Amino acid sequence: MNNKQLIFKKRPIGLPEQDTFELQTNPVPELKDGEILIEQHYISLDPAMRGWMNEGKSYIEPVQIDDVMRAGSVGKVIKSNNHPKFKEGDFLTGWGGVQQYTVSDGANWYQVDPKLAPLPMYIGTLGMPGMTAYFGITEVGKIKEGDVVLVSGAAGAVGSIVGQIAKIKGCTVIGIAGGAEKCKYIKEELGFDGVIDYKSENIYSGLKRECPKGIDVYFDNVGGEILDAALARLRMHARIVICGAISQYNNKVAIKGPSNYLSLLVNRATMQGMVVMDYAKDYGKAAMEMGGWLMQGKLKSKEDIYEGIENFHETFLRLFSGEKMGKLVLKVKED
Repeated sequence: MNNKQLIFKKRPIGLPEQDTFELQTNPVPELKDGEILIEQHYISLDPAMRGWMNEGKSYIEPVQIDDVMRAGSVGKVIKSNNHPKFKEGDFLTGWGGVQQYTVSDGANWYQVDPKLAPLPMYIGTLGMPGMTAYFGITEVGKIKEGDVVLVSGAAGAVGSIVGQIAKIKGCTVIGIAGGAEKCKYIKEELGFDGVIDYKSENIYSGLKRECPKGIDVYFDNVGGEILDAALARLRMHARIVICGAISQYNNKVAIKGPSNYLSLLVNRATMQGMVVMDYAKDYGKAAMEMGGWLMQGKLKSKEDIYEGIENFHETFLRLFSGEKMGKLVLKVKED
């Protein structure tokens, strides 16, 4: 059996180009005792993948040259060689990488039920992006009823869930997104209280209009100028959650830091980074609560699915061009 694999070939400077990766077809190795073979159905495409391509100190080791590109995935066990926990027919989610098949000893793979939710949701709302949103806004943002919550990247996989959780918890939620279609989606479909279209209006005047009394919590997915603008409108004891900085990931020059940071001092505010892996022991609890909200119709999940492992590069670039809505997913199982 052959396996199409996306191999990481060189560290990009700026936006990854086609030759950052090489699509190879390699034989699937024989299973050792205690191993399973997983046929991957869907691959998760996340902004964090861009950071994993860089050499240097981070919260996770960089992807090594000539390795399969790291990615979250969901798939089905099609072969088991005496695995103690997983059997043929089980559906699992884990770190399968950008490839059609993966061999594993089962470590860091978790069983999911396709009857309870569609498979792509397990790498979206019920996967890493959903967990990031849940713990970022509840544990780091420490939201409470009545807070004014500002979310950037509000139509994305994480931001769209952050805003909805904040609404469920009784907050006023303002979303920042790019383009009329995304702004309409978060206002009309997701129920945000206000929107700012950073592509068509000045971010400072948009914040003045939508957050006239300031911000209690800012959930930042983009960094750069939007972070700077949010800092200028903090209320006393505000909390800023640094989840990502997608506007800066493909910089060819040094990352631009915030110039309005003294607002943290004046308002006794806090700015804290968050990495979802720190909350792994509580994923089950979060998934139960979010699953309940999904069933009650309080939480909406949107997956933007594209097909074909050979289309990885152009699909991945949609993360940075903004040409997607909700969670970006690549279907790799060939029908």
